[in-house]
Amino acid sequence: MTKDKTPTTQAIRHLRKEGVCFTTHLYTYVEKGGTSVSARELGVDEHSVVKTLVMEDEHRLPLIILMHGDRQVSTKELARIIGTKQITPCTPEIAHKHTGYLVGGTSPFGTRRHMPTYMEASIADLPGILINGGKRGCLVQMAPAELIRVLKPIVVKVAL
Repeated sequence: MTKDKTPTTQAIRHLRKEGVCFTTHLYTYVEKGGTSVSARELGVDEHSVVKTLVMEDEHRLPLIILMHGDRQVSTKELARIIGTKQITPCTPEIAHKHTGYLVGGTSPFGTRRHMPTYMEASIADLPGILINGGKRGCLVQMAPAELIRVLKPIVVKVAL
């Protein structure tokens, strides 16, 4: 009998509680390596690796935006869609305060506080995604429909 090497993170607990069908993929985390490193290490297309970005508006109200690993977020377009003047990335310290996760291990599941979650529309079209499991070096793979069912994100088109 082999021991399950899945880390017990708040994200993993949340996924199990919600009955999400997922698999865990561990890789060697590289500081500031981003999705290009995880995609290379796991032998997957970077486009299917979804990054979890924590941002805030001009009133410092936090939000999460889910984006393809190989794309950037148009913060100007996101601000326009939301109806706010400005959207900026949170500092790592502020992102940790809002989510409970370290940057590089930020998951949209099981965050410390509830935040509006936005998702790039084309993520829903992928056959499968990999997204952070709440720890650096840990991605979980699932169907986009599961992510949508659990998080109920607001779908936007803000990819660059």
